[in-house]
Formats: sequence, C-alpha cells, structure tokens
Amino acid sequence: MESFEQCFAAVAEKLRDNMVETTYNLFISGIHPVSFAEGLATLSVSSDFQRGIVEERYIGMIKDGFMQVLGFPVDVKIISRDSLTIVAESPFLSEGQALSGVNSYTFDNFIVGNNNRFAHAAAQAVAANPSGSYNPLFIYGASGLGKTHLLIAIKNDIERINPNYNIIYVEGESFTNELIEAIGQGNTRPFHDKYRSAEVLLVDDIQFIGGKERTQEEFFHTFNDLYQSGRQIVLTSDRPPKEIKSLEERLRTRFEWGLLADILPPDLETRITILRRKAELLGLPLPDDVAEFIATKIKDNIRQLEGTIKKLNAYRLIDGIQPTIMNVQDTIKDILQDHRPIPVTIEKIIEEVARTFGISPEDIKSSRRDADITTARQISMYVIREITPLTMEEIGAEFSARNHSTVTYSLKKITSQIASDSRLRETVEDIIKNTKS
Repeated sequence: MESFEQCFAAVAEKLRDNMVETTYNLFISGIHPVSFAEGLATLSVSSDFQRGIVEERYIGMIKDGFMQVLGFPVDVKIISRDSLTIVAESPFLSEGQALSGVNSYTFDNFIVGNNNRFAHAAAQAVAANPSGSYNPLFIYGASGLGKTHLLIAIKNDIERINPNYNIIYVEGESFTNELIEAIGQGNTRPFHDKYRSAEVLLVDDIQFIGGKERTQEEFFHTFNDLYQSGRQIVLTSDRPPKEIKSLEERLRTRFEWGLLADILPPDLETRITILRRKAELLGLPLPDDVAEFIATKIKDNIRQLEGTIKKLNAYRLIDGIQPTIMNVQDTIKDILQDHRPIPVTIEKIIEEVARTFGISPEDIKSSRRDADITTARQISMYVIREITPLTMEEIGAEFSARNHSTVTYSLKKITSQIASDSRLRETVEDIIKNTKS
C-alpha cells in the first residue's frame, strides 16, 4: 500500500459499512491520518471532546478495521488537532506525504472555479493580513463544497508566516460541548481565557450554536472581546446569517459586519479538474471517460467526489481493480441516491433536538419529566409528525410506549406555542432544516 492516507481511507470505508450513518458522520468522518510508525497508527480529530468519544467508544472498531485492511494488529493513538504534531516518517509514507490530515489543506491544492473564486480570494487576503482585510470573514455554502478546506488553509498559511500566533480552530458543536463541560465542572474561567486569548479564531459550522442560549451568550462576549481588540475572526456556515433562524439578532448582525462570501456547487469542468487532481495525488490512473462519468453523476458535493476517488483507489490497492465506467457505477450507486428525497430517521431527529437543547438523546426518550427534557421530547414528537409518515401510535411507541393521547397533547401544545412564540418557531424550523440536510 502506497501511503498511510490510502490505508486509512480503506479502514474508514469498512467502518462506514458497519455503522449508523449519523454516528459515522459525527465521530468518524472527521478523523484524519497523521502517521504510521513501528506498528502505531496516529490519527487526529478536531477537538479533545471528540478524542474522548472516539477513544471511549470506537477505538476497538478502528483497530479491527486496520486488522482487516493490513492483515496484522495495529496500535492506535488519537490526538486532537489543537495539539497536532507530525511524527517521524513511516515506511508507508512516500516522499512529500508525511504531512497528512489537516496539514494537507492549503490554498495551493484548493481547486478554484467560478463557484468559489470570491471566497478563495477573501480567505487568501485574510491569511496574508489577519485583521487587516475582512473581519469577520463569513464563508457559507452547502456541505462538502470546501468551507473547511479554506478555513484550515487560512490557519496553515498564518502559522507559516507567523509561527507564534495563537490560532484556535474549533467546530461550532465542539465549542458548545466544551462550554457545557466547563459549566458542569463549575469553572468557566479556563474556557474564557482560551478563546479570548486567540489572535485568530476560526469557527467551523457556526450554525450549530443557534438555539443554544448559553452558548450564544458566551460566543457573543468572545466575539466582542476579539473584535474590539482587533483580532481576526473567520466563521463558516451552511447558510448566510440571516437564514440561521435560531441565531440571536445581535450575533446575526455582528456576523454581517465584515464580508460574506458564498461557495456554490462546482460546474462540470471544475468537477472534472477536482477528480483529476485528487487521482493524481493518489497515483490513481483515471481515464477521461471515467472522470467525465463521475463528474456528470455527482454534481453538488466535492467531498463525495474525493470520497469516490479514494474508494476507487482502495479497490485498486486491495483488489487490483482498475477504474472503469462499469465498476464506477457500482462504486457510486449509494451516492446517486442523493438525487432522491433522503428518508429522515427518528434517531436523526432526536439527535438534532438533543443537540439544540443541550441534553442527551437518551434523556428525550426516557421517562424523565424535567421541564427542559419534556419540552425537547414534545418538540421531537412534533418534528417527527411533520416530516415523517409515522402515525401518532407509532410515534408514541418510539417514546417509551407513550399512548395516543400523550402524543396528541404534545402536538397540540407545540403547535400552539410556535403560533405565539416566534423564537420557538424559528428554532423548530431550524431543527427541521438541519435534520433534512
């Protein structure tokens, strides 16, 4: 196998085949390979919170995946990207491939097209002159179009030019989870000090703080402190600030103070260029007709284009299968389902409601009657009724066998509340949008 990155791509595919999609997307898809040396695979995740979850719940599955791909046992070490260091070169790494994971996100390997030229130029300007160009910079667009790539390219460029800068990269959900943990420990001072000492703050998927009052309060003060001190803030989201309905107006306004830059889906020529570049980096021979076929079928998500190339390369490395239109059709058959409405699962709805209200999915499905849990449970029932074909009896069965009358009461209550409470209505609308995305 030519590189550790290719090896882990094969491992990740095996994990994906054996996990619920929501779980995979939350905790596995963001793992990046760092190095392999003396039987130790080092992998990175975005935060200490995610590292704890992966180590506690999924380390065994990851080791099993390596065993299946490599044929021998491997030790696994998980590190957060805040403390990412590059380990010594491994026998799996070819020259120039030692820097993997987040360090591979640069402006040089970002494919520029008409769909993202403005956002790319704005990001480069910020990296070249933090706080001197656009502050804040707010990049938005659908999932998989390169927002995270640009965000980390900014980080890598600033670090290269100013190695002593205190740069913090965090996902919106991780920011919330860190705050919850600090509150639980009864000491938020280290949390405040960490974020308010940043010279550059990069927040990915800021829309996830919407609807979370304590998190928005904390981020409001953090934003003000950094902005007034002339420090750079860059945010990404799946939509512009005005469309994040559950976001407080004072934050929405501040996010619009600087520059808004959108990223649209790439055109056909750009998609083909992306495929060829990704294949070239992996050393994968990609015939022109195969590249055009993939680009014609996958139109809206760069991450899916990259994933297809990695999967084709894994087939080549593991089974010796070369890319042809025939085997590509089998490779992307699941992705092509994206052209049809995506069925929404009960689990996904409950997880989104839980994330919005800062509680656990288990609490929502339990019999606990705390006010916040009861409200979250009733909203879950309302959303399920709105976007799934389940009957009230079937919805009740999902919540500890609650009967028809309990579900009916919950639906009527939430319907009445959202009619008179615009803030709650926007929160519910945001939950529905996030669940469907």
